Order: sequence, then C-alpha cells, then structure tokens
Amino acid sequence: MRQTVRTGPEGSDRALSEAYDTALLDLDGVVYAGGNAIAYAIESLATARTGGMRLAYVTNNALRTPDTVAEHLTELGIPTEESDVITSAQAAARLISEQVPEGARVLVIGGDGLRVALRERGLEPVESAEDEPVAVVQGYGGPDLPWGRFAEACYAIARGVPWFASNTDLTIPSARGIAPGNGAAVEVVRIATGAEPQVAGKPLPPMHRETILRTGAVRPLVVGDRLDTDIEGAFNGEVDSLLVLTGVTDGAQLLAAPPEHRPTYVDADLRGLLTGQPGVVEAGDGFRCGGWTATAGSERLELEGEGEALDGLRALCAAAWTAAGDGACELDGGKALARLGL
Repeated sequence: MRQTVRTGPEGSDRALSEAYDTALLDLDGVVYAGGNAIAYAIESLATARTGGMRLAYVTNNALRTPDTVAEHLTELGIPTEESDVITSAQAAARLISEQVPEGARVLVIGGDGLRVALRERGLEPVESAEDEPVAVVQGYGGPDLPWGRFAEACYAIARGVPWFASNTDLTIPSARGIAPGNGAAVEVVRIATGAEPQVAGKPLPPMHRETILRTGAVRPLVVGDRLDTDIEGAFNGEVDSLLVLTGVTDGAQLLAAPPEHRPTYVDADLRGLLTGQPGVVEAGDGFRCGGWTATAGSERLELEGEGEALDGLRALCAAAWTAAGDGACELDGGKALARLGL
C-alpha cells in the first residue's frame, strides 16, 4: 500500500520517550562520534530509560559483535546489555538461514561480527571458496581486510553460490575522516562477477524485521542522523522517526529530501527524546512553527520571523516538502538556512 506523502514534520504533545515504547538508535553520529559520546547523549538516554523507554542500538556495521558494542557503550556511561544491540550481521545471518539448510557452510568476507551471527543461526563460517560453501556473506571487515578475500567471494559466486551483503553503505566515519564502507567493497565484487547480492541492512526490510523480532517493540521510534539509511529504513518499516542533527545530515539535505527521506520529527540532538515536538501549522500561503513563517517562492524558500532556529527549520521543511510533493525540492533554501545559522 502506498504511504501518504509527508509534507512537514509532525508535532507531539507528549515527550517522545513517553509516546513510543522503544527507541531504535543508530550509533555513529547519534550516540557517539569518533568513539566519544555526543553531547547530551548519556544524560538524555539515561532519563529516557528511567522513564520506561527501552533503548535498542541498531547498527549497519557488521564488524563488531553485539557484546563488543555493548561494552563500548557501557564504558561511555551508557549501561548496555548484549541483547540491546542489533547488527546488520544478525539480519544477514537470519536471511541466509531461511534459505539454506541448518549447519550449512557460509563463506565469510568480513569480520567476527558475521562469524558470531552465523553461528547463532546454526551455520558454519568458512574462509575459502574451496570449503564448498552454499552461500557467501560480505560485511565490513575493517581497513586491513586483504584484497584476496574479494577473490574468494568471486570464485564462489561464479559457481552459482548465492551472495548476501550485510549492508551497502558506501562510506564509514573514522577518526581521520570518511573511509570506504562495505558498499564500496560490495561494488568490487559486483563489478568482477556481474552478480547482485541480497542485502540485509538499513534501509531494507530485513534489518527492520530483525530489530522488531529482537526487541518486541510495539510502538518503535527510529532515531538516526542519516536520511538514506535510518530515515529511509523507518519509511520502509512504516514507523515514525526522529532525525538528530549531530551527524551527517545538514539543513540543505533535509529540505531537499524526497518522501522516503523525510523524518517524522527533527531535533538538534538526543534531548529531543525528552520533550514534545512543536507542530507546524498552515499560515496563509506558508507554514508557521514557533516564531517563524516559511513560504515557497518561484525560485527560493523564504523565511520571516524570529525565535528558535529549529522551529525555523521545521517551518522550512513544511514549505519545501509541500512544494516538492512526491519529488525532491529544488528551491534554493541557502539564504533562509543562513539566517538560522544552519
């Protein structure tokens, strides 16, 4: 069934931590950056958890095991159990287990996260195409993954073995900047074989299904910083989402978002979980939020008023998304965003 096209951020009279039972939180750019906790994350998550909201950490990074991720979060001051972490490796392993016999051999191109997830589903990880695998799974293996691993995948795929990928994120953040992600490595194998993998991670449905199965969430809220994984994943799962501006998405990208990339709510950081969300209302030919009114002109987005910058951004989103309909807004929002300092 076709979803209704979102034309503006929604409001909420209740704190989001009360309106939703489970927060499905991305990690990089939301909870931490470069290994360090993002400002207000620790306190906000503690308050949300104390108030009864379940916290689940959902990551496309298939390299680390859930217990390693949980240990890292706990060290940062965010008490986390292994069962609170859901990875794309787990989603991929379940996808494979539904298509091959129990105990089957699976060629792993990646790290320990994949091996642990496969064993959890009763499958046997192997290292060579000569080990007679019945499937190939590829996930991020870190910066030192040998080039020969890609060759092993190609040899097996050329024999007709089905190929699975944990995710296809082209980049991954690192302490030194942006580095190639698993999607870049998948492209190497795709070019060499002409094959197409079955993909498990965000924004595709297997990841959302894995998350719901493991958390038992009834009314989940996806919280992320990326439009093309976190927010699109929520769209595909038909659940609400909160975009936080502590990661990769900037104001211009948000205003230009097509329907599948438009979040339910927008806030500066994880403090947004603890508050209600201001609504956006029609105001003449424009849209008002707080002290700001935004309109869509023939060439650019216009903004009048004063007040909280986030309210101005929400009003601009409504003007841009309404003007764009089921496409992407091409109106120039640069001047309006500059007025907000965004």
